[in-house]
Amino acid sequence: MMLQTVKKQHYLPQFATTPPEEGKTIYLLAGDLGGTKTNLALFSSLDGALDVVRQDTYASREYASFSEIIQHFIAQGKDTPPQRICIGVAGPVVNGKVELTNLSRELSVDEIRQGTGIRSVALINDLEATAYGLATLSPQQLTTLHRGAADHRGNAAIIAPGTGLGMAGMYWDGQYHHPFPTEGGHTDFAPRTELDIQLLKYLQEKYEVASWERVISGPGIYDIYMFLRDVRGMEEPEAMRTAIQTGDASAAISKAALAKEVTICIKTMELFVRYLARESANLVLKMKATGGLFLGGGIPPKIAPLLETGDFYHHYLQGDRMAELLASVPIHLVNNDKSALWGAAFYAQHMI
Repeated sequence: MMLQTVKKQHYLPQFATTPPEEGKTIYLLAGDLGGTKTNLALFSSLDGALDVVRQDTYASREYASFSEIIQHFIAQGKDTPPQRICIGVAGPVVNGKVELTNLSRELSVDEIRQGTGIRSVALINDLEATAYGLATLSPQQLTTLHRGAADHRGNAAIIAPGTGLGMAGMYWDGQYHHPFPTEGGHTDFAPRTELDIQLLKYLQEKYEVASWERVISGPGIYDIYMFLRDVRGMEEPEAMRTAIQTGDASAAISKAALAKEVTICIKTMELFVRYLARESANLVLKMKATGGLFLGGGIPPKIAPLLETGDFYHHYLQGDRMAELLASVPIHLVNNDKSALWGAAFYAQHMI
């Protein structure tokens, strides 16, 4: 098999791919299935170039199965049926099957094949898809929070808070990067301060097991907020209570923090940023990710000003005796919240 390098800027990973069939257009169905919403898109691939033909977003919980969503999407464009399907899913894929972590639903390659009649089907973890999505980014879709060392070849890592907390690694073989998924978001939350310990106890009473996902996610933002309100006694303004009750609680909290309007919201997001920084450093150390750390998912682009103040990097550096290694790692914010969708298309294009 002949391989070619996907050439991007030096700070983006490089992946080995098979060259496309010249002059031949193929249609690819890509999906990003999450606990809140499901993004589907039909892509055309011609001479290696990916283009969106059409796309749609579905509320995940409004359908009996994900297979039903996929079939509905395909039926809307019968003139351009896909030849390949790749779906990024929020959960561990084992033997072509996955149970969606935040929805308690199952999906399998065989189910998709039976429902669509398409044989070239792959299920991959959504963070693996997000990693592959880096190959489709332009430099304008990245914000560099820290440049790191001049020579930063090596493994890379990606952390992505949204409805849940996803993490993935990219192994460097000396020439190419190879994405692999993890379930690191479900490892134990590690408190450092007295306040952290109080939060840990609060989360243990509520969930029994307090994982990093319980603090670094959309629901985690609301849990931190409730802890500050109910345990630490911080004041909740009436307007804030109404905004939370009538809309997306985490979005309302982060919006108020960005506007520097409500003290409890500002403190909530200060803690969120600190916890994201600490677990980002943990991930870098475990992966020895000298090739770069990428902050993806739905939340980081929306709170970019909070990540650019210097607080994130300050807390990230608190790595015991490994501060020098942490400082050598470039840190980038992924501004495209559809990178998992594009990554699934890239996988369908080159890996199936």
